[in-house]
Amino acid sequence: MKGHLIKTGDNPDITKERRSATFCINKMANFIHEGHENVKRREEILKYVEEHPELCDKIPVEFMTREERVERNAQKAVAMTDHADCIDGSDFFGEGMYYQTLVMGRDFHGMLLHYSMFLQCIQSQCTEEQLDKWLPLTILRGIIGTYAQTELGHGTNLKKLETTATYDPVKEEFILNSPTITAAKWWPGGLGKTCNYAIVMAQLYTNGKNRGPHPFIVQLRDLNNHMPLPGIIIGDIGPKLGVNGADNGFLLFKNYRIPRENMLMKHSKVLPNGEYIAPKHSKLGYGAMVFTRSIMIRDQAFMLSAATVIATRYSAIRRQGEIIDSKGEVQIIDYQTQQYRIFPQISRAFAFLLAASEIRDMYLNYMEKSQISSDISLLGDLHALSCGLKAIVSFETAQGIEQCRLACGGHGYSEASGLPQLYTFAVGGCTYEGENIVMLLQVAKILMKLVKNIKNGTEYLKRDSEKTSNFKDYKTASGEDIIKDFENIARNQIFLCYEKFNNTLKEFTYEEAVNRTGIEMCKATRLHVKLYLIKNFYTKLTIIEDYDVRKVVMSLWKLYAFDMLSHLSGALKYNNYMNDKQIKNIKEGIYYYLNEIRPNAVGIVDSFNMSDRELHSVLGRRDGNVYENLLEWAKQSQLNRNEVLPTFKKYFEGMMKDGRSKL
Repeated sequence: MKGHLIKTGDNPDITKERRSATFCINKMANFIHEGHENVKRREEILKYVEEHPELCDKIPVEFMTREERVERNAQKAVAMTDHADCIDGSDFFGEGMYYQTLVMGRDFHGMLLHYSMFLQCIQSQCTEEQLDKWLPLTILRGIIGTYAQTELGHGTNLKKLETTATYDPVKEEFILNSPTITAAKWWPGGLGKTCNYAIVMAQLYTNGKNRGPHPFIVQLRDLNNHMPLPGIIIGDIGPKLGVNGADNGFLLFKNYRIPRENMLMKHSKVLPNGEYIAPKHSKLGYGAMVFTRSIMIRDQAFMLSAATVIATRYSAIRRQGEIIDSKGEVQIIDYQTQQYRIFPQISRAFAFLLAASEIRDMYLNYMEKSQISSDISLLGDLHALSCGLKAIVSFETAQGIEQCRLACGGHGYSEASGLPQLYTFAVGGCTYEGENIVMLLQVAKILMKLVKNIKNGTEYLKRDSEKTSNFKDYKTASGEDIIKDFENIARNQIFLCYEKFNNTLKEFTYEEAVNRTGIEMCKATRLHVKLYLIKNFYTKLTIIEDYDVRKVVMSLWKLYAFDMLSHLSGALKYNNYMNDKQIKNIKEGIYYYLNEIRPNAVGIVDSFNMSDRELHSVLGRRDGNVYENLLEWAKQSQLNRNEVLPTFKKYFEGMMKDGRSKL
């Protein structure tokens, strides 16, 4: 079905593009969203949201002050949860995230962490007795919680957090303190003015010994008047690059006491006499981080998808310049340079969405097994994969959105395009929940261990490297052979990195060796993760039943593969694995698949099934009627409420009179 998005009054260029599609858009949407039922549910949820004014903004958020955005987001957050019965609450990754995007847009709100990390920590870190107390309060919104881990002076280095929780066995209480300015909790969403509780990560001290960071549930504000409790210093950290509808906050403690029972004790315990019982497994704390990073990967993938929808549709209706004299101005999507900016981002969006689905399934599988037994064998691998994917996906999503913005020219700089908001939302993901370079190094350390003990290593590392590539021509190259080429590159880099790291260890300590080989380690991780992305993408496309859809997705996969390989020519030439002719042919493959994708470009991005509400973009409108709606959008500016601003009389009128009087 090609015509279901075509309507009377649409821009003729966008209609022409939709009619040129060679595949069924509905079937492609079913592949992307994992079934027709999920696509149908998206449409039902969209219809429900649009029928309820309390879930919608009367004016674009871009024309609101920060205070107005925070207030509006608070109102919508309550309304959103009031109407939560419209979704399947157990499907947080799918319906939950989609519903939140429709209501909140590309912004955070004060209760976001309440429903994500705070609730997840309650569910995964509490004893049965603690669950009975805290879970109903959390679910029924009797309290509003956040997750306070990051500090002013420490983020990713969890071991060096400075907030302390010292146990007093006489009163059976913990005493929380922020011993330095850098110990201030900094950044938690909703902490500034919304939340009255927090899961606080603090260094646990019992019987004079530091037991490391542990989670505590801490009341921050009076439940009657919302004032900070004695011993609590709390507030908003101020404007940020993006997500300014949320009150990210700071928090300091001064001899603040909480009951012993407020330490979350499912995995480790402090007995009334101060005796400390350590967790059975050191990796049990990974669960909450894996959950959050799994959500992030999926969210980032959808943000890149949205950017490609906007840039592709706009490129289809924007005409500028002539390629052939007297033929008139062309659609800018016909320029090869424009295609090279946008189409690889579409292929990345596919790769990231498919990886997000895979890691979601792995996480849910782990959670299911962990409920039945204490088996956490999957958690280490899941943690490593989530770290690597988080780093690669967030960085390349931010890059991809920026390329899409640039592809939209001057109008991409306007908030009306929706792209600045997408970019500022996405780029934050490069640093929160683990700074990307640190994440890459964490995975690299694991890879170094696998090489050391190769018999237990990742499967492709066990195989010997191929001496030369089988690649001959981009049209006939099989997926398996392309993957082998990428395996060879990744394997070589990992082994070269290990050799350098191992030699450095002969002269320096472990951490010094990591520092001195950090650049090579990051290269190794990037290639390892990109290999996962390319293999997972290929595996998923091979099971597509519809021939036309599979053919289009295969073109996207080959563009994705050749584009990545083209940036690795040095690695391909290593030990004469590929020659110049083969590398040149790979680049020719990029140009070929740009041309192959061109007639289907609008149809492909239509398959992401993103409504105008979800896109929040004048440039990416379904109907393609961009210019008239840009003018209507601009008319909503608060500056246009008065024909003459007070600033004219206050500053400019006198200046001009004075200037004219001197003529």
